[in-house]
Amino acid sequence: MCGRYLIDDEAYADILQILHDMNAAKDRVYSENITMADFTKGEYVKGEVFPTNIAPVIENGMIVAVQWGFPHWKNTGVIINARSETALEKRMFGKPLRERRCVIPSSGFYEWGDNSNWGHSGDQSSFNTFNYNRGRSSGFNTGRNTGRKRKNKYLFRRPGEHSLYMAGMVGTFRDALGNEYSAFTILTTVANDDVAPIHDRMPVILAADEVDLWINDNVFMEFVLHRPGPELAHVLEGTKDSADFEQLTF
Repeated sequence: MCGRYLIDDEAYADILQILHDMNAAKDRVYSENITMADFTKGEYVKGEVFPTNIAPVIENGMIVAVQWGFPHWKNTGVIINARSETALEKRMFGKPLRERRCVIPSSGFYEWGDNSNWGHSGDQSSFNTFNYNRGRSSGFNTGRNTGRKRKNKYLFRRPGEHSLYMAGMVGTFRDALGNEYSAFTILTTVANDDVAPIHDRMPVILAADEVDLWINDNVFMEFVLHRPGPELAHVLEGTKDSADFEQLTF
C-alpha cells in the first residue's frame, strides 16, 4: 500500500459526528483528545495525509491525534504499514496489535501506477517504511527505477460512502530527547480484485459499525486480519513523475 490517504470535507464531517457521539456518551471531554474546536479551527491535518503527519485515530472510544509511522530501529525512517498475516508474530507489532488497536478514518487511500502496470507485482516485505528525510517535499519513489515514467495517481474509496475506515495499531515510543509519544501504523492485506491491477497490497478495511468490535474484541480482530477486502471504486486523481516518489521496503 502506498503511503498516502485522504481526509476530505465529508469524511471530516463524519469524524466530527463520531467525536460528538463519543463525547455525548461519555458526558465529558478528555484534555488529551482532539476537541470539536481543534477540528473546526483546522489545527490537525486535513486533505492528503503523509507519513509523519499528526492525524486523527479512534482508540478506546476516543479520537486522538497521533503521528503516522512507528520509528524505524535502524534509520530515520518510519514504518507506515504492517502485514496483517504476520503482524501478531512480529516483536514490534504483536503487543500494540493485542493491546492498542485503533481505527484510522479517511475518505480513501492512494495508489500509483502507469497504464502498463495492471498486474504489478508490488511489495513482498513484512512492512513498508517511509524515509522522511526526503519525505513530504519529494514524495515516494521505488528507488529501483532509473527512468522517469509518468505515474497515474488513483484514489480508492468505498462506493456510495463518505468514509473509509482502516484498521491499525498504536505504539508508544521515545524520541531522541527521551520524550514519550504515540504513533500508529496501518495494517495491510492481500489486494482484492479492485486493487490488484495497481498493487498487491491494500489496507485492512472496516465497516463503520465494526469500529468498536475491532478495538475491543480479540476474536473479531483475528477474523478481520484474514478476511478479504470489501468492494472498492477508484478515480484517477492525476499523474506525477515516478522519480518524485520514494518508498523503501525491508
